[in-house]
Amino acid sequence: MRNNFIAGAWTRGAGARPDINPSDTTDVIDEYAQADAEQTRQAIAAARAAFPAWRRGGIQARAEALDFIGLELAARKEELGRLLSREEGKTLPEGIAEVNRAAQIFRFFAGEVLRPGGETLPSVRPGMDVHITREPVGVVGIITPWNFPIAIPAWKIAPALAYGNCVVFKPADLVPGSAWALAEIISRSGLPEGVFNLTMGRGSVVGQTLLESPDVNAITFTGSGTTGARVMATAGARFAKLQLEMGGKNPLVVLDDADLDRAVEVAVQGAYFSTGQRCTASSRFIVEKGIHDRFVEGVKQRLAGLTVDHALGEGTDIGPVVDQSQLDQDLGYVDIGREEGARLVCGGERLQRGSDGFYMAPALFADTDPTMRIAREEIFGPVACVLAADDYEHALALANDTEFGLSAGICTTSLKHASHFRHHAEAGMVMVNTPTAGVDYHVPFGGRKGSSYGSREQGRYAAEFFTTVKTAYVAP
Repeated sequence: MRNNFIAGAWTRGAGARPDINPSDTTDVIDEYAQADAEQTRQAIAAARAAFPAWRRGGIQARAEALDFIGLELAARKEELGRLLSREEGKTLPEGIAEVNRAAQIFRFFAGEVLRPGGETLPSVRPGMDVHITREPVGVVGIITPWNFPIAIPAWKIAPALAYGNCVVFKPADLVPGSAWALAEIISRSGLPEGVFNLTMGRGSVVGQTLLESPDVNAITFTGSGTTGARVMATAGARFAKLQLEMGGKNPLVVLDDADLDRAVEVAVQGAYFSTGQRCTASSRFIVEKGIHDRFVEGVKQRLAGLTVDHALGEGTDIGPVVDQSQLDQDLGYVDIGREEGARLVCGGERLQRGSDGFYMAPALFADTDPTMRIAREEIFGPVACVLAADDYEHALALANDTEFGLSAGICTTSLKHASHFRHHAEAGMVMVNTPTAGVDYHVPFGGRKGSSYGSREQGRYAAEFFTTVKTAYVAP
């Protein structure tokens, strides 16, 4: 049994939940504690009690704690990457790379601790100075999804601690193993008790308690738009500071002048790797008519050469879908696409492998209309559709015709069109000749429209959410 971490102690839960390997459902990774509302309130109280001393503590000790976490993650990336892939289903190389990214994030913010910044300006009133500083917001509730079970917690927990906040961390139910492993490292980093707390459990219990508590000053959430709306309705009603990342329906525009082989690789990498379970995944290929048929055939051939199998298997390109519910949703959208009249070029069926897992053949639809559900709704699986465009202007209009606005990409050899797309794509992130999925840890991450609410994540822009600005006027 792996317990919760509350007020500096490992604490048994009100229940337990098994962690199942989606590559092999007979493989139970471990049992993980489930916190109830009362234990969640205890964690919030511990964070609230720890905050006054932590916010005023020495920045050197804070930097060293974060550096310790980053160094251990890096040293154990193969071990922890294997755990991550075993419980989430992404391939072993992807799992190892994710742990390494988490290590880089913690070490980046260890440096940011020592660079708090601030401004001193002369007042418009003679003889007075103005000091502008940033202060921590207080207790931060962190709610993370299952698709990046160590990187997304890292890019929320690291800046929260770096800027002097205290944390109550609620990971997704499906991936407690990675969260617990990260928490175990954090528990040995030298943080005072109560500064960091892990409360595993149901969103309807643990998450709801965090949203409702007046002692939680800020909520940072990554998940579905439906849940994000509930987060906003509940925590926003009490004026908590909110940061919401809620997915996308990301377009990849392919123009006639694109390098076809490169465009195919960009499309396949962006749409299907990590089993398509990325909020930045390309799910709409918007292709100019002159290259359309060759592009569709190229993607079909590339998908035929991919190996879908056990996440830990050597040579596996795509692992399983995360669980039965997600698999049912993905297969359901394949049926919807057919019913709507789109042409299923390849894939879309459940696969049987050597172990009992949630395997699915990557699906590609063509002859898709922009009004179809498969072209408008986030599927969050290995399913993509092709929309034909008359020209660049039509392609741009189709790309922007969505309620989401997280990531958008274009494949072209035209500097003119690349530059225009970069300025006019209605997305928080724009990719030119590179997959829509795949971002750096030291620059801002986030979108617009229905994809994001609040300030950006990652890099120095993280300070916008995890701190509040104070302006002080000083007269001699």
